[in-house]
Amino acid sequence: MPAREEPFPRAVLDVLGAAADRPVFEHGTRVVTGTEMLDLIARIATGLRANGIGPGDGLALLLGVNAEAFAAILAGHVVGARVVGVRPGLTEAQVRHLLGLDIAAVVTDAGGVAEGAPVRLTVPDLLTHSPEPLVRVGDDLASPPAEPLRCQGRPGDIARLIHTSGSTGAPKACAQTYASMTNAWTARPDAWPPAIRELATRLDRYLVFGSLSSQVMFEYAVLTLTAGGTIVVAGDPADAITRLKATARVITVPGLAKLVAAQKREPADVSTLKALLVSGSPLTPERHREALEILGPVLFHGYGQSETGMISMAMPSDPPGTVGKPPVDVEVRDGELFVRTPGQASGYWANPGESAEVFVDGWVRTRDLGRFDAFGYLRLTGRVRDVVIVNANLHYIGPIEQVIAEHPDVAEAYVVAVPDDETGEAVHAFVVPKADRVPELDELRALVTERLGAACAPAEVTAISEPPVAPSGKPDKRQLAKMINSA
Repeated sequence: MPAREEPFPRAVLDVLGAAADRPVFEHGTRVVTGTEMLDLIARIATGLRANGIGPGDGLALLLGVNAEAFAAILAGHVVGARVVGVRPGLTEAQVRHLLGLDIAAVVTDAGGVAEGAPVRLTVPDLLTHSPEPLVRVGDDLASPPAEPLRCQGRPGDIARLIHTSGSTGAPKACAQTYASMTNAWTARPDAWPPAIRELATRLDRYLVFGSLSSQVMFEYAVLTLTAGGTIVVAGDPADAITRLKATARVITVPGLAKLVAAQKREPADVSTLKALLVSGSPLTPERHREALEILGPVLFHGYGQSETGMISMAMPSDPPGTVGKPPVDVEVRDGELFVRTPGQASGYWANPGESAEVFVDGWVRTRDLGRFDAFGYLRLTGRVRDVVIVNANLHYIGPIEQVIAEHPDVAEAYVVAVPDDETGEAVHAFVVPKADRVPELDELRALVTERLGAACAPAEVTAISEPPVAPSGKPDKRQLAKMINSA
């Protein structure tokens, strides 16, 4: 197959080839050049093929944040596998679920999941719940082939599964085809929309942390390479801008608030900073203006979903409170937002029911509300979904209510999302007690954490005799939220 016709990650491999001796990845004192990264990718791809992994096979990745992890993701795509990244923060049951999704092999490194992850599973644990063979990065992988790497992904095959938060117990998997990943703009400068073209000039040193299985973290890393920059590992991103002289990093809205507060209280040297990539939840106009005032013109506020990829992005010069103007190749119907993007998912893996609700006639139903202003900027105005967004991860409220209601002292449970300075939003539980005993907050937190993870655990609990009722006859959660605000 001619190189120009090869699917993703052909464009990324070409970028690395052109980089040659230029540093593309930095981890502490270790610096990896474009040629060395290609060598890593080739070795891992050869090892995968030697273990029978090829087009259409499921490949789960439990990796830290390092050069081998980045190479392993690309190698999985080189051989045409269906790549499933297992991110930190999932419960053991959720990890087991992911490893049961028709997985042919598991790739891990010595540390298993990323250092400092809330959920730690040893390699023997993973072997117990995953099929053979197990391919370990760096262990007995064959030498790279003499001929150039050939990308074997088939256009209609699923290239990767991007998992949602898992608040329903089993994370939903957004299935993106090789054709979709090839059509995406990240590694194609000729397709960059204006906001990305501007951002690309600021990605000299882009911080990665947490997990390279994060869709946002990985795609900005690919953009950095394409723009001629270097991916820099930050074990703790808190002081990494100053310590590592970073020019760009991903940040959540709560993280941005903390950074702004810290700069107001005791300014650090962030003179190298050129781009903060704000994602995960809406940014209010007031917070947007304050961040621009304190940090300067460095905010790029992206709006997108796992199902769609980027929908739009506000540049520092765009009006605060907007998420910019969608690129010309992205279609948006306002009101309840329906969108079409070049790199959108094709549905949820093995979930036809939910796929039919969200993926409709080529459109993706975002379940967000928004409108275009008179100047063509997109403004988000609310959401249709009953969800809470904690640390930029979306969690459905229904399953949280169901778990709380299983407590022996709870007759009914209702959950609302409330603003939280630490996490963006948090869970507030309202319970109708059985008899006279109100369950302790710690009991409910332990119950929810065990089943759905710590992010879903209630921050507060309020006992009520009965919920307020809307004209529809359903519990009125807006009234519950007002009870919190008036308390």
